[in-house]
Formats: sequence, C-alpha cells, structure tokens
Amino acid sequence: MPKTLSQAEIDAFRAKLCAAAERRFAQYGVEGVSLRQLAEDLGCSAMTPYRYFRDKDEIVATVRTAAHNRFAESLEAALRSKGNARQRGRAVGEAYIRFALENPDSYRLMNDAAETDPQRFPELAKAQARSRRTMTAYIEDLVAEGELEGDPEILGHVFWATTHGLIMLKLAGRIDARLDFHDLYRAAMRLLAKGAAPKADAKPMRRRKRA
Repeated sequence: MPKTLSQAEIDAFRAKLCAAAERRFAQYGVEGVSLRQLAEDLGCSAMTPYRYFRDKDEIVATVRTAAHNRFAESLEAALRSKGNARQRGRAVGEAYIRFALENPDSYRLMNDAAETDPQRFPELAKAQARSRRTMTAYIEDLVAEGELEGDPEILGHVFWATTHGLIMLKLAGRIDARLDFHDLYRAAMRLLAKGAAPKADAKPMRRRKRA
C-alpha cells in the first residue's frame, strides 16, 4: 500500500522532479525526454512521477510556469528601481541578460518549447502573459518621457527580439570569442534607441494605463 505523503514531501519531490526535467528538456528537447528517464534520474520507479503529475505535459507546463514567473519577478523589480525612464530601462535590460545567462536551461525552455494549451494550463498562459508584459512595459515609460518615439508595443517587441537573438547566439557559443557580449548588447541598444529617437518637434506620447 503506498505511503501517505505529507504536503511538504509532495512539494519536495515535485521540485526535484521539475529540476531534473528542466535540465533534460534543455539538453534533449521536450520530445527527447521520457518520464521513465526522469524517474531513473531520481532513482525511483517509472510509475512514481504519475503520483505527482498527470503526464509529461503537466511537468513541462509546471517548469515553464515557474521559469516565466521568476523571469518576470526579476524584470518587475528592475522596473521599480529608482531613476528616470532611461535608467530604469537599462536596469530592465541588465536584469533580462542576467536571468538568461544565469539560468540558461530555464530561458531555453521558456522560449523554445511549443506553446501549451492555455485552456488546459491557465497558470502557464498567465505566466507567459506576465513575462511578455515585463519585457516591453519599460518602453512605455521611455516613450512617455520623450526618450523614444513610436508605438510602445511595437518598439518593445523590437528591443525584445534583438536582446533574445543576442542571448541565443551567446548560449549557442556563436559569438566571436574576441567580442564582449555586453559590448555587443549595448551597441545594439544604442542603435535601436537612435533609430527610435523622437524628432526635434515631436511631443511625448501619453502614457498608457498598465493592466
């Protein structure tokens, strides 16, 4: 007869299983990992994971939800930092890079895995929306204070895409070793900011209300 587990024991095993899953998913891809392999990593029977999760999809969703929320928390903290819009924007960018480079498995899984059904995993959908919001919200402040000109949502996605591209090249070892990653990032941000700089007679846009 299976042992009755306390909530603390359940939470501890789920955390261990998710940590093992995140490492394997990042290395082999979601489709290249089975629950049997995860069970072997933890030294338990092949059926044990089913006591804690319905299936592999639920494990993937749980791991991705946690990663998106941790990422969002770090960027939200940066956006709350002191200073003007430019200083806060710089803090958000630094927080983004720091999270990605310090948590490469989490970052890859956040961005590389196929989209999961939001109806089945609403918490993941909520975390993804929060994560996307933090990646572009600081642009609204830059536009409102007259540092940039244009649609904040579009500009935010442009800055996001550029940052993500550089990070993925870095994680893949594709950036020339003679070049400093942070120098490349700062140069890219300067070019984007210059291209989005307001014309001399432009007026700051009214700030949108944040959801």
